[in-house]
Amino acid sequence: MGVDLLETLTFKGSGQVKFTTLVSATALAVASTAFVGAAQARDQVQVAGSSTVLPYASIVAEAFGENTDFPTPVVESGGSSAGLKRFCEGVGENTIDVANASRKIREKEIKACAEAGVKDIIEVRIGYDGIVFASQQSGPAFTAFQPADIFNALGSKVLKDGKIVENPYNNWADFNADLPDVGIAAFIPGTKHGTREVFEEKVLAVGCEATGALQAMLDSGMSEDDAEDACIDVRADGKSTDIDGDYTETLARIDSNPNGIGIFGLAFYENNTDKLKVATMGDVAPSTETISTGEYPVSRPLFFYVKKAHIGVIPGLKEYAQFFIADEIAGPNGPLAQYGLVADPELAATQAAIAAEETMK
Repeated sequence: MGVDLLETLTFKGSGQVKFTTLVSATALAVASTAFVGAAQARDQVQVAGSSTVLPYASIVAEAFGENTDFPTPVVESGGSSAGLKRFCEGVGENTIDVANASRKIREKEIKACAEAGVKDIIEVRIGYDGIVFASQQSGPAFTAFQPADIFNALGSKVLKDGKIVENPYNNWADFNADLPDVGIAAFIPGTKHGTREVFEEKVLAVGCEATGALQAMLDSGMSEDDAEDACIDVRADGKSTDIDGDYTETLARIDSNPNGIGIFGLAFYENNTDKLKVATMGDVAPSTETISTGEYPVSRPLFFYVKKAHIGVIPGLKEYAQFFIADEIAGPNGPLAQYGLVADPELAATQAAIAAEETMK
């Protein structure tokens, strides 16, 4: 994005975020022309999906509306799976243009898209985020976790005395004396959230293997697929609660339960440090630095997906995508980094791909 115009913008989210961004006058002129040419179409870009990506998309949408002649895009949450389901409903002004996701789109979703006529999809990786384990500031001393601790606390079946049994643990200290001797109460992302998949793969599955439970399941005659499924199966006795809403709902549950542990995106935690304290995972504290180096074990890329058939039909769609991943917005010194996004070191390649409207193979 060229540098011709200096704008200072203020945004309101979980507190005020002030930043300076450089916006190309050439881009604005192109945007104005595109808007006039497509005035007969729906005039607002429509976005839905991941609650993790929501604050970033909201910041970008407001900046886009203030710095171009396009209306501010409409950004909704609902979870990665829900957003991609809406995205794959078909092509046309009654369907959304962009799906935010805290995981990659799945093969079955690509197939569903194609069957509904959504055959050309542009994948945009905006950066990286980490999943953190946080509790009340004044709550018990939850300061350090290993994946094995989370698996033992939340797994449906665990290894105890050499046998796979229904989870018998009531308190954290029942299986690890270094953890607080308080009742297990965890608030985890529901299955429609992309965060849930990362939690399953990078925490539960890793913890299952670390405790020896995976090998015990295999030794008992379970197939590899069945054992892997069993490793990520969460207990259903009330000690683990799925949260289908966004992180504000998880925060509300933590507020009402002094012993509760919640799973949040790093950015949400960093904007609520007055209410939450975070634990290490695998002896590493979550931060922008430890996520960018790959040292923190529970991190993931964040994406949004663009319906190519809507480019040139919905005013400002391509321009919104380009604006989102401009250096001045998504780069290491941009406002999204200030909010907690870890900048993608391959951002230039993503910018080129969007400019060329490259679709997924």
